[in-house]
Amino acid sequence: MRKEIMDILACPQCKGRLNLTVEEERDQRIITGALACPKCAETYPIRDAIPNLLPPHLRSL
Repeated sequence: MRKEIMDILACPQCKGRLNLTVEEERDQRIITGALACPKCAETYPIRDAIPNLLPPHLRSL
């Protein structure tokens, strides 16, 4: 995931602004980290440079 897309991302549950936490970054891409919504307190993981923006109840399906 690239940091530039943060301007267009929103929480899928409440449409709030997301905060980015970076664990690993390579070649200007975020490899692992998380997107957190301070409005509804939900966190969305970033794994293998792909943000998982599914609601929590759908992530394990």
